[in-house]
Amino acid sequence: MRVLAFEDGWDIAELLERDGVDVSALEIVQHWDSQDFLERIRDFVPDVLLLDHFIPPTKGLEVLRQLNAAVSAGEVERPELVVGMSSASMANTRMLNEGADHGILKYSLATLDFWPRRQD
Repeated sequence: MRVLAFEDGWDIAELLERDGVDVSALEIVQHWDSQDFLERIRDFVPDVLLLDHFIPPTKGLEVLRQLNAAVSAGEVERPELVVGMSSASMANTRMLNEGADHGILKYSLATLDFWPRRQD
């Protein structure tokens, strides 16, 4: 599973691994800013796109809006799953309203049922 994360505060692989996700089954690329986000999405072709709501310079909500427009225009392929992440539940609700498949608190990211689990 190819995972592309736009997150500027937490190491996504570490966050997932700490909570039992088998990160060896994932190809994770994390960007600590949202510069050139459409190009990065287009180049990596993720299965899962993780969007921090408050990442600079372009907030995750605006990234999602522009991604939706680019998908509609046939300029980029939509990832199978788009996950909005924030510590503010209202921000996650906004992401869901704009078409995210999941809106979740960052600290609960590993609880989503699509992640491969570690067999300890």
